[in-house]
Amino acid sequence: MTQPHAGPPAGSGPELPAAVRRDILRSAAGLGLYAGAFGASYGAVAVASGLSVPQAMVLSLVLFSGASQFAFAGVLAAGANPFAAIPAALLLGVRNAFYGVPVTELLGPRWPARLWTAHFVIDETTAMAVGRPTRPEQRYAFWATGLVLFTLWQAGSLTGALLGSSVDPAAFGLDAAAPAVFLALLWPALRRGRRDRLVRVRLVAFAGAALALLLIPVAPAGMPVVAAAGIAVVAGLAPPGREPRGADAEEPA
Repeated sequence: MTQPHAGPPAGSGPELPAAVRRDILRSAAGLGLYAGAFGASYGAVAVASGLSVPQAMVLSLVLFSGASQFAFAGVLAAGANPFAAIPAALLLGVRNAFYGVPVTELLGPRWPARLWTAHFVIDETTAMAVGRPTRPEQRYAFWATGLVLFTLWQAGSLTGALLGSSVDPAAFGLDAAAPAVFLALLWPALRRGRRDRLVRVRLVAFAGAALALLLIPVAPAGMPVVAAAGIAVVAGLAPPGREPRGADAEEPA
């Protein structure tokens, strides 16, 4: 039995009904609009953090991971050099490596196709692929979503970087945009979920924030962020405790 070959959505499109393709593309377009707006925020934050427009765009093209790009820009905004920002970006990008396991099973890419397939393995493409019932739909959903998001993310990043380079970052609060975005991403995880897991999540968040605050006066710029991220990694590797009775109930927002 031959292994399916990964490729762009056009390769799997003829195998799918037009209604299925339209449904997938409609969902991908909705995600793409969000990606464009979020990319514009990244572009503005990156320029406010000290990157030039070309540097911000190279990072966006090569990394293509929103959380990791914001981490990189946030550490730079704290006054650190780029080498101190790299660990923070890599820590947040580790989860994409785990996404590669189900994506490889669904798409079955061969070398060298794995190289460019891996570049599109992000939260949204993985979710779209695993949420489809058949292999042709999964391949089409992965590539359609990946190409739409990649295009609109780059367009949004360029727009934000160009606009951000033409204004005073301090006057518009762009120097505080990176921590504000991270707080917005973190806040839902601190408010919703199973009660037993919320306790653990909040403890990790509190410990990371406390460690970062303690290190700010004594550590080089950027290192408090890396150290705080390390707490989350250690907590994620720790074995989960016993689930108490009634743990399935969610705490209201």
